[in-house]
Amino acid sequence: MPEKDSIVGVIPARYGSTRFPGKPLTLIAGKPMIQHVYERASSARLLSSVIVATDDERIEKCVLGFGGRVVMTSKRNPTGTDRVAEVAAMIRAPYYINVQGDEPLINPEHIDLCARMLLDGSKMCTLVAPITTIDEILNPNVVKVVLSQSGNAIMFSRAVIPYPRDYFQNKDSSTLDTSIYLRHIGIYGYTLDTLERMRLAGTCVLEQIESLEQLRALWLGIEIRVAKVDKGSLCVDVPADVERVEKAIRIGEG
Repeated sequence: MPEKDSIVGVIPARYGSTRFPGKPLTLIAGKPMIQHVYERASSARLLSSVIVATDDERIEKCVLGFGGRVVMTSKRNPTGTDRVAEVAAMIRAPYYINVQGDEPLINPEHIDLCARMLLDGSKMCTLVAPITTIDEILNPNVVKVVLSQSGNAIMFSRAVIPYPRDYFQNKDSSTLDTSIYLRHIGIYGYTLDTLERMRLAGTCVLEQIESLEQLRALWLGIEIRVAKVDKGSLCVDVPADVERVEKAIRIGEG
């Protein structure tokens, strides 16, 4: 079995964001968000190194300022996966884990769970958690996942999948079994071969329609192994989410 030195954690971080420009540098409990993510990823036991991949000198300066490792990447990368692939072309390893830069409370154990799936033979892997409310099921910002019997992803969508026909016909919440719904947690593990294949293929139509980069892998026929965890961490999509994360830190949930 490969040693831990073979697994590189990469945090894609770009300054430009339609909904939240400069998000990685936003202060949360006195630290830039990218520092929170970096420190938590660095606590994962199975990563040999953690690298921030950015296209912005302001983020580079911030990461170097707190003692982190950073690599400058192209502004032309359409997704975080493409940014990780660019890092992989410079820093070679058998395995890579894409840690989302907007999850300042990411659980290091979740990173290690993805690492173990790679070491056990997965070509690509990710995580899901239960959805517990109808609001989450109907929310397009919550990405839903359908799994096969063997535990691989069949589909990811912002739409409601599987489609609850009786609920939408009758608007009767008693017909909607929330226990079968799963939400995607945006952390990915890939082999080097998988990353290179996805980079060379370029974006696909499903990925463009849903704005979900993992659909490129399914489009290409790459199996995505999925592990379930009890719950995901709070992410920062819009400025209002910062207060929610700071509250979680104050009460010890972070």
